[in-house]
Amino acid sequence: MDTLSHFHSLDELIRALDRERKLIGGLFQDRKRLSFRYDVARDLAAKKDESLNFLRRFGVIRENGDFVELEDVYMKFFEEVLEVNEEINVASVKESIGNLNAAIDYYQSENSPTRKYGYLKDVKRILRNIALTTLRNVIDLKRNIDNTYKNEPTFAVKKKKLVNLDEKRKDIAVLINECERVIDEKQATFFMMAMDVGLKETVTDVKLQLREVYHNLLELDRQIINYLNLIEYQNRLFEKVQKLKYLRDQMLLETNTDIKAKMDARNPVWMEPRPRYTLKVSLSMLRTTDLGLKILQNVAKGKSNDRLRKGNLAEPLTKEELTEQQQVMLMVDVSEVKTAFMASGDNLFHFVMNYSGYRKLMTEEEKLVLFCQIAAQYLDELSISEERSRHGNIEFPLIYPKTA
Repeated sequence: MDTLSHFHSLDELIRALDRERKLIGGLFQDRKRLSFRYDVARDLAAKKDESLNFLRRFGVIRENGDFVELEDVYMKFFEEVLEVNEEINVASVKESIGNLNAAIDYYQSENSPTRKYGYLKDVKRILRNIALTTLRNVIDLKRNIDNTYKNEPTFAVKKKKLVNLDEKRKDIAVLINECERVIDEKQATFFMMAMDVGLKETVTDVKLQLREVYHNLLELDRQIINYLNLIEYQNRLFEKVQKLKYLRDQMLLETNTDIKAKMDARNPVWMEPRPRYTLKVSLSMLRTTDLGLKILQNVAKGKSNDRLRKGNLAEPLTKEELTEQQQVMLMVDVSEVKTAFMASGDNLFHFVMNYSGYRKLMTEEEKLVLFCQIAAQYLDELSISEERSRHGNIEFPLIYPKTA
């Protein structure tokens, strides 16, 4: 057996993983089945056999016959970081609670301010780790419950898995209560004595997060009970179907059961929706014929539609309302003003403000709008200088006709 080497720095580890990211990605995607053959791994490796030997020597991969697998330490790391792990790690939370008690004891027994501060940082780190691990455990638990119920084909295995997951749920609830008990017991002796603002905020956040996780566990309890009841119902139904099939294959179905009487007593046809065959009516017929008007009146009566009833129709238009009326609106011809400006040699803003050929009385705001319209619509024919001028509170660029 070859002696395993180890990476001497984080940079060396990151470079190695990045260089072989195709191979590691493929191994991680196929982690649930032993199907990654050595020749496939060799094709994905950056340096073929040399890369495989390097990763095997440094404990990143291992060979299992003709197949290649990721080592468990990297598998668990990737699963936890990507939050796709299926194992409910209750032991780590229990261990973290023990480490929390130990760090608090070390802090209370230490006299050096520097080392006391180090233990205080450990307490805050452990508390955050407990909250994060507990939350991830609950997320993994919910995902495993759903996957087990929906994807496990064997009823017996499905039931055992759900019962096992329910035990995990109970273990998480016990650890949450244990963590809250530790915090409450140390509230007067440690957390008040430490007098650290960051610690107080951490304790408050952890307690709120644990409370939320506990409520989610109650919902998971209800979900597991519902799934177990559904499994029992489906299992009983499956057994009945198997018995009926056996009797039918033996030609004993009608003699050994009352299925014929049960089927005769049922009349499930009345529960089916009534078929409707809709026919589209011609719109021209509805508009122009007496039959169409009668149909609309019958529909209005049947549906109690007040808008279609004759009594609520609007009064007919008068002759004066039907007489053609004209309204003249005075508009400014932008192209005409632009043509006059191109021949003026003045800057655009001064020209627009002082132009005397408008066909209607123009306000200053309307002239500003016209200035912007000409500048936007005929930009290719204009020359915008870098000089600027002011008119009251308005600052504008000097725009002139573009010379050939």
